[in-house]
Amino acid sequence: MMSTARVFLLASSLARLIEKERGGQHIRQGYFPERPGRSTHVQVEGETGQLILVSNHPSGPVEEAADIPRSQAEALLELTAGQVEYLSVNLAIGTQTIMICRFLTPGPLDLITLTFEQSQQARKFQPLAWFGPEVTEDSAYQSRAMALAGLPAAPEVEITDAALHSLLDTLDGRVGSHQPQAPAPQPVAPSVSAEAEDEHDQDDLNIEDSVVRDLARSLSPRRR
Repeated sequence: MMSTARVFLLASSLARLIEKERGGQHIRQGYFPERPGRSTHVQVEGETGQLILVSNHPSGPVEEAADIPRSQAEALLELTAGQVEYLSVNLAIGTQTIMICRFLTPGPLDLITLTFEQSQQARKFQPLAWFGPEVTEDSAYQSRAMALAGLPAAPEVEITDAALHSLLDTLDGRVGSHQPQAPAPQPVAPSVSAEAEDEHDQDDLNIEDSVVRDLARSLSPRRR
């Protein structure tokens, strides 16, 4: 079953409050130039590394991840076409877990991401008062796009008393029917995206292929 995500902007001051209360995990991701039908990126989270292949299928993207030593992940990061760096903070809204991403590279930006097992759940979810405008449909807010083309021009998110009280209730675990909901924030119009991922030279693609092949050989369990 395919999962569905919804993404919202978050006021930086509210994101700072969440980080102060809950801490977070530092993550770096580096993206190789996209190939038709698939894309590859590498991730370093704490002391672990992963090489991640995303293949496009008719039913949606399918992600395959392989754990690799952090030293190899760090080396691969140096060969990528672009990177993002962010602090990831998990927060619960009732039974729903959400992720706050506080981007540091390529620049400051705070996003809320909710992942649902079913698209019907995603459609029914009503954003709380502390959520900013929805940017789910704007591909410029995807990590790959930001790594390769930079930050989109995000609007400033207004902070209200209702938003602050709603967030404090969430942090205290008091999320229920009394929680004020956002007055359906208008989605941000998709940026005229610098989808100018200037398709990098064939050399870059060859680097990706050779590095991944060498890495796969080094990870295969041949040594005794």
